[in-house]
Amino acid sequence: MTEHSNPERPQRVGLDLIAPELYAPMLRRLTVIACVVGVVVAVLLVLLVSWPVAVLAGVMLGAPTALYAIAVQRRRIWLSGSMIEARTLFGARRLDISEAGGAELAVFPGRLSRIVLRVTAGPSVQVVPLAMYTDAGSGRELHILGLRTLADALASSNLAAALAISDLLVGQLRAEARDAVLDERPLYRAVQLVRAKDAVQPVVLSDREIATLE
Repeated sequence: MTEHSNPERPQRVGLDLIAPELYAPMLRRLTVIACVVGVVVAVLLVLLVSWPVAVLAGVMLGAPTALYAIAVQRRRIWLSGSMIEARTLFGARRLDISEAGGAELAVFPGRLSRIVLRVTAGPSVQVVPLAMYTDAGSGRELHILGLRTLADALASSNLAAALAISDLLVGQLRAEARDAVLDERPLYRAVQLVRAKDAVQPVVLSDREIATLE
């Protein structure tokens, strides 16, 4: 008798830069407040204009904020093996990093600078936030497990760019493991590199620039 065993399903790791549990209560309150404001405005306007116009005005005032808050609450990113799963307001998207046709690091400079991983597979594009830093030298970085699984997933790709980014993330993990200061962390150095260019638009790092950060 032959014993069959099912392979274990890869661990599903959240890739949200900020844990949704931290801001979910605030967003729920924002949704309620927006709905209440819309209703109050509609009720007050009924005294001045026809009810269809009043209702329309209330919806136009409260709906955008409420929908934005709901959309942010639903937005989540996970990584399972090499598969990125992203949930949005109107559905979900899956993208396999091992089959990606493109991978790049992009930095969005500003008072709060962001660095993201952008993965392309056919017509699908998925952005994964890696870190954000303020001008004052503080910030938030993707947690260690997220960096580790993302580095492993990128290493499974045949793309040279994906392998280079994987090496950079491994360097980031090593820097965090020894509690290195920000100036010694590859992700922060990438942001500093772009800030030194005085760029105002998002900048995609070249392979040579990524290699200097590892």
